Amino acid sequence: MQLNNNVTEFILLGLTQDPLRKKIIFAIFLFFYLGMLVGNLLIITTIKTSQALGSPLYFFLFYLSLSDTCFSTSIAPRTLVDALSKKTTISFNQCIIQVFTLHFFGCMEVFIFILMAVDRYVAICKPLHYMTIMSFRVCSVLVVVAWVGSCVHSLVQIFLALSLPYCGPNEIDHYFCDLEPLLKLACADTYVINLLLVSNSGAICTVSFIMLMFSYVIILHSLRNHSVEGRRKALSTCISHIIVVILFFGPCIFIYTRPATTFPMDKMIAVFYTIGTPLLNPLIYTLRNAEVKNAMRKLWSKKLVSDDVR
Repeated sequence: MQLNNNVTEFILLGLTQDPLRKKIIFAIFLFFYLGMLVGNLLIITTIKTSQALGSPLYFFLFYLSLSDTCFSTSIAPRTLVDALSKKTTISFNQCIIQVFTLHFFGCMEVFIFILMAVDRYVAICKPLHYMTIMSFRVCSVLVVVAWVGSCVHSLVQIFLALSLPYCGPNEIDHYFCDLEPLLKLACADTYVINLLLVSNSGAICTVSFIMLMFSYVIILHSLRNHSVEGRRKALSTCISHIIVVILFFGPCIFIYTRPATTFPMDKMIAVFYTIGTPLLNPLIYTLRNAEVKNAMRKLWSKKLVSDDVR
């Protein structure tokens, strides 16, 4: 996959070089990653096994949890291994694969957020036509479109990364491979590539965030005509979505919409959106959603009953 490159591997400098701090980072990452896996896999299992969660909202929530799991898994396991290793190298090909998976599942999350907002808009603003507009076939097609769009976005990132020559330093001042730190190692002028990066990742994050906020403003405004109970239920769902959207898009916009400059807090912000937000998503959706909690209780009760029978 290398194109005119002398570099065959990169050295990931990680979050710190201090041995004690690396052990602390390992413990924190392990705790967060296991919590993320348990939370998201529990949601995935609950939605797949519960007949009560068959609406389009939970269909999209299933794919959001799946994207969260894959998104963090593309980074966290290697970060855990590197935290215990003296030599933290990654081959050129592995680095490019990590860039692809990171952006593929990250972009998938963005599109799923948009689909969930569309679902809430139709459910609240056009309730009589909800099942017709958001049929299973339509939802499936929308998810496929999201997968294709994510793939196109990631392929653009790979094209940008491979279009640059790497012939000098190979130390990446980060704990994972991304296009921004790779640009600093290129033996060429990266001004145009950086503009393309901002117009690709930056534009997707910013435009999607504005669209989502605008859609939720419309949704919340339309709740004036609903009953008190209807407003309470809709507000609970929408507020959960808004919290998740802000937690995800805030750090991403900060990282991907500015010129090629770095700040000391960049790595910590990356930690938040690569493993912190995927951990918080299942907590937010379960703690604020009675239907999900009830379905989880039933699933747990069935498991206990089956264990007793054995």
